[in-house]
Amino acid sequence: MIKVIIPAFNEADSIAAVIKEIPDEVHEIIVVNNNSTDETSKNAKIAGATVLTEPKKGYGYACLKGMDYIAQQPILPHIVVFLDGDYSDYPEELTKIVAPIQANDTDFVVGARVKALREEGSMTPQQVFGNWLATFLMKLLFGATFTDLGPFRAIKYDKLLALEMEDKTYGWTVEMQLKALKKKLTYVEVPVRYKRRIGVSKVSGTVKGSIFAGIKILSWIFKYSFK
Repeated sequence: MIKVIIPAFNEADSIAAVIKEIPDEVHEIIVVNNNSTDETSKNAKIAGATVLTEPKKGYGYACLKGMDYIAQQPILPHIVVFLDGDYSDYPEELTKIVAPIQANDTDFVVGARVKALREEGSMTPQQVFGNWLATFLMKLLFGATFTDLGPFRAIKYDKLLALEMEDKTYGWTVEMQLKALKKKLTYVEVPVRYKRRIGVSKVSGTVKGSIFAGIKILSWIFKYSFK
């Protein structure tokens, strides 16, 4: 069983398209409306998703809300996929993301937004540099082979619980990767396409967001380097 968690803040223009293109093998699509002021929630419901509300703004808050919901269900999934609601990813590539888990029993898969498959301008210079710096430090400090902090990712549900995720905001993705390294999970990256998002990014689209995201990512890396 596969369940998808989509954190969404003001993604009314894109959320239905994201939901529509998620493959049928997914058993439930969970959209976490993260204090949106537009019709994100309404559009997600019409498109067929389960919609939760998380009033505390923050990517991690939304992801944790989705996890709390899953934990209360009578039948638990084998795989949880995280996907953004801005339509920058190609949801149909979910089959590629989960394939290493299904075929090879890999614990954790990250969709890597490789340059050859990225639409020009889909990632800002600060995103490209931030990804390079974070993954370079993880390689230097932990021997990791990650090349991206891409948000499109899949993980076995029991392994996700074992990570004891806690970040509430910008550090969610890097926390997951660092904890996967510490827990010695098996992992791979799968190259995925990436396009310009619909709307303006709430993180990389602003100077404040970029700075705070960078600080949070680096703080997680250095925190774990001393553990």
